[in-house]
Amino acid sequence: MNRYPLWKYVLVAVALLFGLVYTLPNFFGESPAVQVSSAKATLKVDAQTRERVASTLQAAAIDNSGIFLDTNGVKVRLLNTDSQLHAKEVLEKQFNPDASNPQYVIALNLLSSSPQWLTNLHALPMYLGLDLRGGVHFLLQVDMPGALTKRLDSIGADLRSLLRDKNVRHSGISREGERVLIRFRDNEARLKGRQVLEDNVPDLLLADQGEGDDLKLVATLQPAAIKRIQEFAIKQNITTLNNRINELGVAEPVIAQQGADRIVVQLPGVQDTAKAKDILGRTATLEIRMVDETPGAVEAALAGQVPFSSELYVERGGRPLLVKKQVVLTGDRLTDAQPGFDNQTNEAAVHLTLDSAGARIFKDITRDNVGKRMAIVLIEKGKGEVVTAPVIRAEIGGGRVQITGSMSTMEANDTALLLRAGSLAAPMEIIEERTIGPSLGAENITKGFQSTMWGFAAIAVFMIAYYVLFGLVSVIALASNLLFLVALLSLLQATLTLPGIAAIALTLGMAIDANVLINERIREELRNGSTPQAAIHTGYERAFGTILDSNITTLIAGVSLLIFGSGPIRGFAVVHCLGIMTSLFSAVVVSRALINLIYGRRRKVESLAIGQVWKPTASTRTAAVK
Repeated sequence: MNRYPLWKYVLVAVALLFGLVYTLPNFFGESPAVQVSSAKATLKVDAQTRERVASTLQAAAIDNSGIFLDTNGVKVRLLNTDSQLHAKEVLEKQFNPDASNPQYVIALNLLSSSPQWLTNLHALPMYLGLDLRGGVHFLLQVDMPGALTKRLDSIGADLRSLLRDKNVRHSGISREGERVLIRFRDNEARLKGRQVLEDNVPDLLLADQGEGDDLKLVATLQPAAIKRIQEFAIKQNITTLNNRINELGVAEPVIAQQGADRIVVQLPGVQDTAKAKDILGRTATLEIRMVDETPGAVEAALAGQVPFSSELYVERGGRPLLVKKQVVLTGDRLTDAQPGFDNQTNEAAVHLTLDSAGARIFKDITRDNVGKRMAIVLIEKGKGEVVTAPVIRAEIGGGRVQITGSMSTMEANDTALLLRAGSLAAPMEIIEERTIGPSLGAENITKGFQSTMWGFAAIAVFMIAYYVLFGLVSVIALASNLLFLVALLSLLQATLTLPGIAAIALTLGMAIDANVLINERIREELRNGSTPQAAIHTGYERAFGTILDSNITTLIAGVSLLIFGSGPIRGFAVVHCLGIMTSLFSAVVVSRALINLIYGRRRKVESLAIGQVWKPTASTRTAAVK
């Protein structure tokens, strides 16, 4: 009656072993470390970088306890914080001799001190929130003039296509500051062009300018359109940052607008601070421009005489290239970017898919510039790099574009990922960066740990005093519940905050409530004259329905907090919901397994160690009848 089959005991043993293994990393703490990662998508960190880091530290006589290479870069575990700061300074000088153009990100980090066998099992400690362990705080400045400039460049390309579709002849379209100038040779064409723009582009204010054969139509954005563009820039940048932070696996990021043109990003419990800075700092956008092929222009630019309408860039091979400032197409028109290979040369390539407007613009550009070079520029952290500058051989339609150049398969993957992550509506710059150390939350950690520990101790004393052996079993089940909960939080790499600690304390109280229901039900069966074995069986069976109902109703409330809450409320809800599920398993399955081991193999049980059980005597039964 009270014997589990072997597979249930194996299940409990495996669950306890799982909980122990994935809880252990939280007791080993963390070691100071320095991480070296790439600051550019085109620069990779590999085994040679690791050897360079090792030789640099050896030359500076800085001891370390391990140098590791992973997908995020080279990580060096150091002995103390003094060595950490010294190592950062030495590596910064070695890897970034030009401070104005850093090639690598050298950042302070924390690495788990867990043994290697736990790391191999992917057993990592859970993150602590900004209020416990600290984290990273960024303040980003959104370049609003840059957003307007980017929009005007896009409008210029759209106007060119619109006037061509309406058969309106013009002498050229260019942007000067915050104005778009459209030149005409006669007044009739200008009037026709004005009518077309008024009917199709209501966001523009139009004004006539010039005389003779140099007639101009000056287009500027209306104030309402400027405000809408700025608001859109903030919203799109916040959305893009959310997408990028998802790559970090942060459980509770805080991304909020501050003022009219700033965004606050808080990443509580982030361990890989270098990758966080790298991903947030990337303002990569794709721009398609025409190459300035004027004879002698490149030589003049190298001598310091760069034409006003052009910019000097460097191709990946190191060759100088003069590119026109006018942007004919931007990454806003990009809907997808996937790595692949060129069907003809079998070289690594990035395949881009443009939206309908972008496909039309690209078709017009390639039709009008056959035989000329077109530069595909990747703007990253305010610095441009020409990915490739192919010669346009023929008109390209259909909205599918292929980028090829001197890049490896890994570089093609990185470039596609960066473009696919979402382009920013406006460039951003990190103007404030704070890494909040663990000392800030040390008091909170101590108080939270002590409150949970003393609460557990008080429950344990009460249960053992009131229910004796069954109380001891309940305490062991409660401890296993805490073990399972911490293991799940560590496995999910969740971020534990102060509200999360409150949820753990609440979970302990709710979990022991299930054992109280079971124990009282067993007592009731004993009072009714059931045998000890029958009382155990009936007590667990009949108490399970009540336990399940109460936990489901509480789980509904927890899920509601998870769906509709935000920030600390969601942190509380995550721990609360996980705790409900682990308490069901520990209170019912684990405690029943222990009781079955103690009493299940006894053929005859005279009494149960479950505290005092009141049984009615003959006289009390007679009195009750009267």
